[in-house]
Amino acid sequence: MIRIEGLNKYYKGLHALKGIDLHVAQGALFSYLGPNGAGKSTTIRILTGLTKATSGDVYLNDFHISRDRVKAKQQCGLVPQSINLDQELTVFENLNIHGMLFHMPVKKRMERMDALLAYVGLLERKRDLVKHLSGGMRRRLMIARALMHAPKILFLDEPTVGLDASIRRRIWALIKKIQQNGATVFLTTHYIEEAEFLAQRVAFLDEGRIVAMDTPHNLMSQLGSWAIDRIMENEMETVYFPTREAAKEYIARQEESFTLRRVNLEDAFLLLTGKKVK
Repeated sequence: MIRIEGLNKYYKGLHALKGIDLHVAQGALFSYLGPNGAGKSTTIRILTGLTKATSGDVYLNDFHISRDRVKAKQQCGLVPQSINLDQELTVFENLNIHGMLFHMPVKKRMERMDALLAYVGLLERKRDLVKHLSGGMRRRLMIARALMHAPKILFLDEPTVGLDASIRRRIWALIKKIQQNGATVFLTTHYIEEAEFLAQRVAFLDEGRIVAMDTPHNLMSQLGSWAIDRIMENEMETVYFPTREAAKEYIARQEESFTLRRVNLEDAFLLLTGKKVK
């Protein structure tokens, strides 16, 4: 599990995180959403020990990220935004080096590598150079690498950025599978439909503060079930309704053209922050 208490981070002239309090239960799939500059990546860097907090406490499975640094870092695996695999090494070599860094015995490394490569669908590419893999394969390899030392918590920072829709959905299935196998998953994403589909709970982060936290269903249900979008001269106006019938009755009384759709998680985010996730 992940426990954050009163987390603050200051940079020169910037208060990046403003008293974050957060608890993610063991085995949960949690999504952390916010616009650029909201503090998502700063939070992940602190949670994984890459950046020190100015104040506050972070516990990973009850190990304090500063006082029990080594044990805390052993609890987690990280898939960062940027692809940081060694392009001139093979799939096997990238995973083997990671296992060596965590002092895994040779036999255990070999068994774990084959099991993970089969898990992410890359076993047949084991001897291929990373530079010859597609973008989606590289993302799956990064997830396999993060899982090499069997962490109990997996941090995914924009894991599907730049991938097409079909590959994203394959990664989604893999993330769900990881969570169903017992790992706690902490996900940041620019694709808000990704959080809506995957996460059991989400937090909306804006200007360093959590402005809302709940299940996707509860956040969306505050608005209703159906939405009507109308294109104005310089913006889009959206009206929300509890039922499809109420929305269609409204449309029948109007002269302009409208788009009728289901309420989504982005509607809830826009209502609370006035900003888009991007």
